[in-house]
Amino acid sequence: MEIIDLIGYFGALLIGVVLGLIGGGGSILTVPVLVYLLAVNPVTATAYSLFVVGFTALVGALNTMKHKLVDFRTATVFAIPAFIAVYATRKYLVPAIPEHIFTLWGFEVTKDIGIMIFFAIIMIVASVSMISDKKKDDTTETEVQYNYPLIFIEGIVVGALTGIVGAGGGFLIIPALVLLAKLPMKKAVATSLLIIAVKSLIGFIGDIQNLKIEWFFLIIFTGLSIAGIFLGGYLNKFVNGKKLKKSFGWFVLLMGIYILGKEII
Repeated sequence: MEIIDLIGYFGALLIGVVLGLIGGGGSILTVPVLVYLLAVNPVTATAYSLFVVGFTALVGALNTMKHKLVDFRTATVFAIPAFIAVYATRKYLVPAIPEHIFTLWGFEVTKDIGIMIFFAIIMIVASVSMISDKKKDDTTETEVQYNYPLIFIEGIVVGALTGIVGAGGGFLIIPALVLLAKLPMKKAVATSLLIIAVKSLIGFIGDIQNLKIEWFFLIIFTGLSIAGIFLGGYLNKFVNGKKLKKSFGWFVLLMGIYILGKEII
């Protein structure tokens, strides 16, 4: 095994550690680790990312269920349009993207480059959400209200984005649950984990018939990421999670800019 492979597997552990420390955001590193460290092509990397993100979010969701923080009705209302969109995106939209998208000023945008550029943009948007995190730790119980049309639209958008880039989309789901379903912040975070788990794993099902899956590699990578969650949960006792989240946001921003520059230049 080469050093770059060892670094890649360490990256899998790091993804879980970040999730355990700050409760989200770490999954956005999955695709860059797979593409740049483990030489997985971007389309397959986004599929693998759905599997990794789905199982790591499921572990987190099961943990929050013990504390009765998951709102199952809200999760169902949001998840149905989301998982339909992510499945359709992985099954039909992604395979339909042509290998050559367009050429501009002599620069050819291929399918792989296009996916990575789009992913970099999502990273930058997510990083801004982490850096300017002004969420209050609201535990007030209010009556859950549903803005069904907006929840449906948000679910489709998040599902489609998840399908294209393989990221969980928590930075979009959590504000939607707070604003559109009036959930307190802790419940919104817990409920988002269940939504991410369901839609990511269902989206991955859409890839099974289209791609050759290296199951042994994928299970090892996912296992390391899940182990990282428990390690991150332990380290969380000694680290200020809020400050760490902002620092991680700056790191994601730099990564997004790096990927954007690398793919374009």
